[in-house]
Amino acid sequence: MMDRRKFLGAASMTSIAAFTAAAGGIAAMAKTDVSSIPDYDKWQLSEKEWKERLSPEAYNVLRKEGTERPWTSQFNDEKREGVFACAGCGFDLFTSDKKFDSGTGWPSFFDFIPGALATKRDFKLIVPRTEYHCARCGGHQGHVFNDGPSPTGLRYCNNGVALTFRPA
Repeated sequence: MMDRRKFLGAASMTSIAAFTAAAGGIAAMAKTDVSSIPDYDKWQLSEKEWKERLSPEAYNVLRKEGTERPWTSQFNDEKREGVFACAGCGFDLFTSDKKFDSGTGWPSFFDFIPGALATKRDFKLIVPRTEYHCARCGGHQGHVFNDGPSPTGLRYCNNGVALTFRPA
C-alpha cells in the first residue's frame, strides 16, 4: 500500500518530468545565430547604459528578468495591425496577426518573427520553464508555454513593458 507521502512524492516527480520534457521541446525550437542579427554588437550595453536608457520598470523586466503585474500592459487590448518590437533595442519580435487574448493579463502571441527570439531554461519557480529574450539585445521578454492556440499550440506570454508597438 502506498502512503500519502510516497504518493505525493511520485506525483511531484512525474509532474516535474513532464514539465521538463515540454520545456525542453520548446527550448529547442528557438535557436538563433547572432551573427545574422543586424547591429547585434551595437546593443551589448553596460548595465549603467541600460539603466540610463530604460525606465525602472522596463529595466527590471528587460535586464533583471522581472515580471510586470498582470493586466497593467497597454498592449493587452491592442488590436491594430502592426509590429511589436523589443523596448530595449527596437528589434521586431512579433506581428499583430500572431497576437491573441490568452486571458492571462499579459500580451500573448502564438508565434514570433523568425530569428527574433532566443531561449533559455528558467528554474526560478522550481518547475523548469522556457524563458525567451530578444535575440539582438538579450532583453527578457517573458515565458513560452504549451497552451496556446493552433497552429503552433504555443503561448508566448510577454511583459508589455518589454515591448513597443509600431502600427502598420
